[in-house]
Amino acid sequence: MKITNLNPDTDIGASAWAVEIEGHRLLMDAGIHPKREGRASLPLFDLVKKEPMDAIAISHCHHDHVGALPVALRHFPQAHVLMSELSYFLVERVLHNSVNVMKQQRDELGIKDYPLFSHDEVDDIAPLFQGFRYNREVDWAAFHKSRAGAFSPTLEFHDAGHTLGSAGIMVRGQKETLFYTGDVCFHDQTILKSARFDGIKADVLIMETTRGNRELPPGFSREKEIKRLSQAIQQVLNRKGSILIPTFALGRTQEILALLAILMSKGKLNSQPVYIGGLGRVFSEIYDLESHRTHRQHPNLQLHEALNLVVLEKGQAEKMKLGGGRLFVTTAGMMSEHTASHDLALRMIGDKSQAIFFVGYTDPNTPGGCLRAAKHGETFVFSPSGGEVTRCCEIEDFDLTAHANRDEMLDFVGRVGPRTVLLSHGGDDSRDWFETQIHARYPSVKVIQPKPGQRVEA
Repeated sequence: MKITNLNPDTDIGASAWAVEIEGHRLLMDAGIHPKREGRASLPLFDLVKKEPMDAIAISHCHHDHVGALPVALRHFPQAHVLMSELSYFLVERVLHNSVNVMKQQRDELGIKDYPLFSHDEVDDIAPLFQGFRYNREVDWAAFHKSRAGAFSPTLEFHDAGHTLGSAGIMVRGQKETLFYTGDVCFHDQTILKSARFDGIKADVLIMETTRGNRELPPGFSREKEIKRLSQAIQQVLNRKGSILIPTFALGRTQEILALLAILMSKGKLNSQPVYIGGLGRVFSEIYDLESHRTHRQHPNLQLHEALNLVVLEKGQAEKMKLGGGRLFVTTAGMMSEHTASHDLALRMIGDKSQAIFFVGYTDPNTPGGCLRAAKHGETFVFSPSGGEVTRCCEIEDFDLTAHANRDEMLDFVGRVGPRTVLLSHGGDDSRDWFETQIHARYPSVKVIQPKPGQRVEA
């Protein structure tokens, strides 16, 4: 089995893996690097462009896993695209939104490469997409190989519990097997239940390492974090301040909205409008519409019915009054420039009555990361357009992650029993922690940290 890491960087970036197994080739994921611009953000497709892919399998619809799919299909036009049925309902909207964002960045930031693909291109490739239920084994060999009577390896999607449609991917050949975790969550969230990876066994394991550098504090529990968040929101509302919770449109937004709906229904928060972005509203509607297909808690909870959701219009975040206590759950999670989160934060940072609550990961080099690291009273550069600001508002972090904690991932290695583990989707310190711990606990397992563009035999 030959595996090539196509991520152009060593950190959490453009997830993409080329797998050759028993004469067949599969591309797993085709993401965009969130901290790079233009063509530099793409996976290293050129390294495998002379090796046609039989199929492309997508683990889930976050941009760092699917954002380069149209470009991948330019390189591999004969490949059919497989994903979970829930991802199938999301993928076109995600890609069309990417076109809109890239056009905006081209106009505002002068990035000449953008857009990397067009709306028409997304429409043209959509007939290649196929959605499959979890736990259904699917042949993926190219049509001409199947017609020639060759054996087709199979793949199977397993519910990863990370976001709607997220999946771990089991690849089975005649002699060897591979399991790719994608992004996985081993604990229940507010809506989604934990990953269903029971009984997974594989010769080779490609696993995420997002939280390898984060140790849970003694006595930590998600329930305590939710209680702390609820109390913090109420305290800000009591002083007539507003709360901004920056989130990613897909997954984090719906989890926070569900949490607010439950807190309001129980009387722990007073019912009031919740301001969101348009894309967050779109994905929330899909969460509602596909609730019957989803392994979830509160199956009858419909976000659009349980909450008074108000979609912010373009430019509204820069003008509306922030007094009187408002709740904002807006994209983008990193507070990138020219987003509602960025523009609201810029107005709130210098006001001691306002609060910004982080509930997920923020890269240290983004506006959100800079704000998160700023001490009270400290002056810092928020963003190129925002300039220098002085932090006077309340900032709090709440650990409501959609990623598995590191001890859970380490236990999973033991359950899978692989001969080789490839570490991915984490910083250097996270991957190093996992390599050290796997060697200590499972000394017979070979551990590889593939560098960008590196091909390994596993």
